[in-house]
Amino acid sequence: MELLKRNIHMDRTRVQALTQFALEDDLNIPENKPDINVLNLEKGELVVDEIKPSMDFVIVRGRLTLVVLYHTMEEGSSLVVLEGKIPFEEKINMQGVAPTDTVTVEGEVEDLTINMINSRKLNIQSLITMTARVEELYDEEAPIAVHGDEKVEYRRMPLNLAQIAICKNDIFRLKEEVALPSNYPNIFQILWSTLSLGDVEFKVMEEKITISGDIHLFVLYEGEGEDHPCRSFETALPFSGVLECHGCREGMLPDIRYKLSQQELTPRPDFDGEERNIGLELVLDIAIRVYEEEKLEIISDIYGVSKEVNTVTHRANLRKLLSRVTGKTKVTDHVHVSGGAVLQLLHSEGSVTLEQQSTVENGILLQGSMLVKVMYIIGEDESPYRCTQAQIPYQYTLEVPDIAPEDLGKVHAEVEQLQVTMLDGEEMDVKAVLCFSTVVFKNIPVELISQVNVTELDSGKMSSLPGMVIYMVKDGDNLWNIGKKYYVPVNTLRELNSLDSDELKTGQKLLIVKGA
Repeated sequence: MELLKRNIHMDRTRVQALTQFALEDDLNIPENKPDINVLNLEKGELVVDEIKPSMDFVIVRGRLTLVVLYHTMEEGSSLVVLEGKIPFEEKINMQGVAPTDTVTVEGEVEDLTINMINSRKLNIQSLITMTARVEELYDEEAPIAVHGDEKVEYRRMPLNLAQIAICKNDIFRLKEEVALPSNYPNIFQILWSTLSLGDVEFKVMEEKITISGDIHLFVLYEGEGEDHPCRSFETALPFSGVLECHGCREGMLPDIRYKLSQQELTPRPDFDGEERNIGLELVLDIAIRVYEEEKLEIISDIYGVSKEVNTVTHRANLRKLLSRVTGKTKVTDHVHVSGGAVLQLLHSEGSVTLEQQSTVENGILLQGSMLVKVMYIIGEDESPYRCTQAQIPYQYTLEVPDIAPEDLGKVHAEVEQLQVTMLDGEEMDVKAVLCFSTVVFKNIPVELISQVNVTELDSGKMSSLPGMVIYMVKDGDNLWNIGKKYYVPVNTLRELNSLDSDELKTGQKLLIVKGA
């Protein structure tokens, strides 16, 4: 007798580890840069250069890249851009990782503090969070039919399963060009810029995946002219594109994540040769996971009628789609500003940190904070530009009916809307809408039959069974386990007892005839 099996394609995170560490260093101002008077803006980005797995740990090497904007009192330019980096090497303990594994590492700059030691030296302090994972594809073999001459009984179990159909990483390149308004001066040099993406949406189509969204751009630049006037420019650009994806079909379930890995922003000449355009070149790293739902019947148990049939099973966790859910919550706060009355708000941006997620009844409890940064102008001619930031906590339950702790999915969080207004010269009102999304799969623990062994019936055991018996149904009995005990087909039990359904009642009498 042979089992006909079907491969069920699965993916999983086999090993995962999280670590936090602090980076601190002093940064000296290069000789070709003027003295610092006032710090204005700073940003840090974590770059991973090397991932080296070993037995039960992984070494990660990289650097924290820094960009600082500051005011100087020296002649020539009031605003100066300073760049620097802090290298790091971190050991992450990962029980179960091996040197041959492919490890992916995601890192976030949780906190960045830059202070002046003196006009020629800065102190950098940062808290880094890194998550290392080993993700893999694998197959579970599920029996779906039995081939052979032996007379056996088997029963089927219907399942709704979600299999992974496509698992790959891709990149998407964006090239855009935006022109300054006519009343803005030509660009002499760009001092500061921020780029972010919003409302990004992926759709699975036939043999392709479409992507659309908005590019949010903010630029602070020195204009051409004798006094190099500073100007700020902010805009949003829609974008769209297509990723070729062999095997995609409409109706499949996408779980696609992206990261803005590279960005380049340069002044470009217009048709008249004047530096009035801004060229954008972006690279998105895209992790594509596309799932396909399928109804499948597997053989869950087998017993013999004319021969002894024993099964070998193994425990497996299959999955079905529980929910693909999106939720939104509002956060508000007042931010106090010190160091001078605010004359004008220039730019605001926010980012979400998800610090804790846990399963509650019919949902996922999310806790964390939103970091909001605001750039503004005060009434000081020598150093008018300032920046403030604040952490605003949030707590929100993402509704997922029937979720269990083992079903917890990875939640994606982003700031969908952010509005900052001045209440007076020293206090800002911050309002934001945070958006959370996740795909949750329900774990289905099953015992899969991996092997069937057929032997002759034990004559002693068979002779001990009565040729005919009136069986009294006990609590928990069903036709299957009664037939299995007496080596009688289920259909025979139905016919002998004129049963219209498989439902049995405790105390019910059944006629059982051996060999019937």
